[in-house]
Amino acid sequence: MKNFKLLFLVLMSLSALDQSLVGANFYKSTVCNWGPQNTAIWGNGFNLALKLDNISGSGIQTKKQFLFGSIELLIKLVPGNSAGTVTAYYMSATGEKHDETDFEFLGNVSGQPYIIHTNVYTQGVGNREQQFYPWFDPTADFHNYTIHWNPTHIVWFVDGLPIRVFRNYESIGIAYPNKQAMRAYSSIWNADNWATRGGLVKIDWNSAPFVARYKTLKLRACKWAGPSSINKCAANTAANWWTSPLYGRLNFAQMGQMAWVKNNYMIYDYCKDTKRFKGLMPPECLLPQY
Repeated sequence: MKNFKLLFLVLMSLSALDQSLVGANFYKSTVCNWGPQNTAIWGNGFNLALKLDNISGSGIQTKKQFLFGSIELLIKLVPGNSAGTVTAYYMSATGEKHDETDFEFLGNVSGQPYIIHTNVYTQGVGNREQQFYPWFDPTADFHNYTIHWNPTHIVWFVDGLPIRVFRNYESIGIAYPNKQAMRAYSSIWNADNWATRGGLVKIDWNSAPFVARYKTLKLRACKWAGPSSINKCAANTAANWWTSPLYGRLNFAQMGQMAWVKNNYMIYDYCKDTKRFKGLMPPECLLPQY
């Protein structure tokens, strides 16, 4: 009975959040922070396009900052020859010792798959890359990319499937992003110095402009209201649905889904790159990941 009541409270809080965000859109929730001439919003604010041409890229950021919760975005990536371009979607704090959680979509020549590049920074330190091929054509339709972040772990989801987890091991000295407010960002930019085959393939400007399209932004997250939010957003309350035990770790089905993604579509894992780290692997690589 106790578990049923807890589940009921969680579902009610989720329903209330979903209803409160019906009006959330790009007009109300974001601002353009780069390349306004290459940014378009339409459809009552529910549709967005970011463009890269040989003059400028473009980008947006959320007006508000958050600490814990779930950020969802539907994205249709640049079709055709997108080599050298990167469409980035990420959460980030500011400053030299900032925290950050990344999705970056690395373009490729026509007929070759995109690369889903993920990373996490804690206290300004990254070097935690994992990369995947998508199991679908990310340019043919919109797909859901979600960053779920709570005091226990960060989970990267693609169309509801978890592809990666970064757990909180702060208790044994591994930094975890739980004290810095973050905004959500997205941008499209010229990264042909590194993005496609390590920079060997450059952008073909004859294929420009490059356009990424977006819709259905959901910011189901705890709004930052100053340092008091560090405790408030982490509190185990019904309103803070992300702190519920239901979201504290992956369930068995999700573990199986993530194993399927990693076994079939992972192409790089920093935790297996012994040459890069010369045998001194990052400490979290020696611990259970989920």
